[in-house]
Amino acid sequence: MAFKGLPYYWGAIAVTKWIRAILFAFLPGKNRDKVTLDTCTGWVRHMGRFYENRTYTFVFDARLTNGEAEVLLLDKKKQTVLKLSRQFPSQTIALDARKSRYYLCWEFQSASGTCELRW
Repeated sequence: MAFKGLPYYWGAIAVTKWIRAILFAFLPGKNRDKVTLDTCTGWVRHMGRFYENRTYTFVFDARLTNGEAEVLLLDKKKQTVLKLSRQFPSQTIALDARKSRYYLCWEFQSASGTCELRW
């Protein structure tokens, strides 16, 4: 089953996605996102909730039984400013949330298991 680029709203956050999966549960939050999936390929993107100009530490916890997953932090021009994966699960970055908008983009390649991103 595929869900192609259809936006939906969660707590006033627009989420776009293109997913092909047997199981896909995505729970975006105020300072963390959680994903549970089975045989998932595709992507999910939503605006990050960053309210202050400060340094954020992002921690990606991927408990996958198959495949790969990664998270990208994109600026308002959709340029990658940070990339997290199982090989590089943590990074710290200074964000200017008053001047710019940031998006979190999850990408999956035949992934099964659970993932969590905290900041």
